[in-house]
Amino acid sequence: MFFCFKKLKWMRALNILTSILLISLWLSNFGLANLPDVSSSLQKKQVTAQEKKHEKTKEKQPPLPEKYRKWLEEEVVYIITPVEKEIFLKLKNDRERELFIEAFWKHRDPIPETEENEFKIEHYRRIEYANKYFGREATKPGWKTDRGRIYIILGPPNDIQRIEGKSEIYNCEIWFYQGKTDLGLPPGFNLLFFQEKGTGEMRLYSPTNDGPQALLTGYWGDSADYMSAYNQLREIEPILANVSLSLIPGEENPSLGRPTLSSDLLLRQIDQTPQRLVEDKYARKFFEYKDIVEVDYTANYIDSDYLVKVFKDPSGFYMIHYDLEPKKLSVNQYDNRYATNLKVNGTLSTLDGKIVYQFEKTYPIQMNEAQMKERQNLPVAIYDVFPCVPGDYKLSILVKNEASKEFTSLEQTIRIPGKPGVEMSSPVLAYKVSPVESTGGKVKAFLIGGYQLYLQAGRVFTAKDELAVVLQIHGLTPVLKSKASLKFQFLKESQVFKEQIIPLSEIATLPDVVQVFSLSDFQPAHYFLNVSLMVDGREEITTKEEFDLTYLESLPRPWVLSRVLPSVDNPYYGHILGTQLYNLGRLSEARTVLENAWAKSPQSEELAMALAQVYVGLSEYEKAATLLGNFVNQEKPARYETYYTVGEALFHIGQFEQAINVLDRAVNHYGTNINLLNLIGDCYLGLGKKEEALAVWQKSLEINPEQPELKQKINSVKKR
Repeated sequence: MFFCFKKLKWMRALNILTSILLISLWLSNFGLANLPDVSSSLQKKQVTAQEKKHEKTKEKQPPLPEKYRKWLEEEVVYIITPVEKEIFLKLKNDRERELFIEAFWKHRDPIPETEENEFKIEHYRRIEYANKYFGREATKPGWKTDRGRIYIILGPPNDIQRIEGKSEIYNCEIWFYQGKTDLGLPPGFNLLFFQEKGTGEMRLYSPTNDGPQALLTGYWGDSADYMSAYNQLREIEPILANVSLSLIPGEENPSLGRPTLSSDLLLRQIDQTPQRLVEDKYARKFFEYKDIVEVDYTANYIDSDYLVKVFKDPSGFYMIHYDLEPKKLSVNQYDNRYATNLKVNGTLSTLDGKIVYQFEKTYPIQMNEAQMKERQNLPVAIYDVFPCVPGDYKLSILVKNEASKEFTSLEQTIRIPGKPGVEMSSPVLAYKVSPVESTGGKVKAFLIGGYQLYLQAGRVFTAKDELAVVLQIHGLTPVLKSKASLKFQFLKESQVFKEQIIPLSEIATLPDVVQVFSLSDFQPAHYFLNVSLMVDGREEITTKEEFDLTYLESLPRPWVLSRVLPSVDNPYYGHILGTQLYNLGRLSEARTVLENAWAKSPQSEELAMALAQVYVGLSEYEKAATLLGNFVNQEKPARYETYYTVGEALFHIGQFEQAINVLDRAVNHYGTNINLLNLIGDCYLGLGKKEEALAVWQKSLEINPEQPELKQKINSVKKR
């Protein structure tokens, strides 16, 4: 699949942070600030706020087993990110830790198609080398020394120049690195290690905090007189003298008399390099989904782009449209066929976590060799849509690739309006719109106002593209429609770049608005778009979006996985909306919606079941039992939920024998569980069969002893 990599512009970062260091130095001259000791801070991982939090709470947590403590504090201490460490410390058992470690290395594997993980192999080779060669002069393992740390992070240098200590200077090593620009580092740079005071391990040299005077054995001058020390050092070792003021060759003229602050910035960048090389978002996804996805998926999170929009169907339904674009797609190959299944699980919940709606869909993918060649360098997008009742929700979409055992996800908070008055939707920015002459009432994701929209979640365009801005305005009165207008305002770097005002009376497609703009006069940059509803010159409602214009002449556009859904008069939608209302506790509204849907499809057991649950919730038990009676009395087995709901309804109207018969059929077809056993026991008790009730409840406790309410009920019945 298509990948887009962004390289860090090291010189830009160098300039910014150099300015910060210069300000810090200026403040220090007035006693207002102190430059940090870079050489000592580099010996330790920077402690983030989150790590401080762990320090406060670690006494409450059981200590890590030795195997995992060593992995965290020794083996990956220089390359693990704060987020990864935070998540690892939250894991509760060894199984979770093993899965996390597998994911940790997998997300650093440079060639995931091969069985070997080249990064992991090289990392442990570096640790072994550091322990073997850099711990000889130290009282600690080689990986803990400065040379060991740098070697583990950057690998072997391109060149090492050893300077044996003379009577005037201490032992030194100059390591030269080249070709590390992909790590956000300069094209070439030196690192200097010196044996401070002539004994012990080699320490990493900081031009600002050590200065050339730290390299001289007999320097007695002013500790702040860098130039004097530099001149003295140049007479002894000219190469060492130049490195003492700047670690970046040719970066600055030493005659200025002070070390370059950019050298200390380089040291900081090196220490942070391993953390910039991995997108640690996977760690949070691992923790969030470890109890939901199957074990063989947990280590294989892949990132994705996504976009969620809400539009109103002409029938009055609000529809959630979403686009989810995995960063890659893996398939299995059989001869000349390429295939996989994408399983999509969606959950809509209230902001306090109550589940409102759940769904599962499967997208089978099958391609021949020609199709595979055509699509292998293109992104893939999953477009989907479903109805929703008004409210504030969290939408979670989990996509699992059954071929590669990879998963990705989408999480977004959304608001479905519903109050009377004027509404204006958030705009969709599409790179292509195609008019659809006749849909036959069918519903499809991003099919708005007779136009099929093609979009990408990243919202990146070229100068050759046309930008389609699509939105909806509802609740307009004739008067408002005659005097209001829409203002489209494009901003670049907070300045208005382009503006266009269109009277609503000129938009024939209302409530849908499809406005297309040429991008030929836009320069590559990041843009903001404000769309405002104007009334008498005032901005009444404003919605915003943003996009990027790239330097590239063309972009790979995705191939889309999507489905055509039935027309909105189909009971399919009533079932979904009725279920949502039921889960929200709005039972009267749910009954109305589901009764209308069931009337259109009375043969649907699923619809009848949903309506019966509403009847039970409203204590209309006879209606529930009657509605589902035909399904439980057929030769073909009914759904488990149908048997249970009928049994529950019959119990509440006192038909205990009939309830037991129905529940026994559920046991015969689907096996036993505590809910069935507890209800059967209640029915026996209703018949006055105390011993039978106690026997059934005892079986329930054998399955799950942790049922305090049932135990209390048993004790109460025994005392009768």
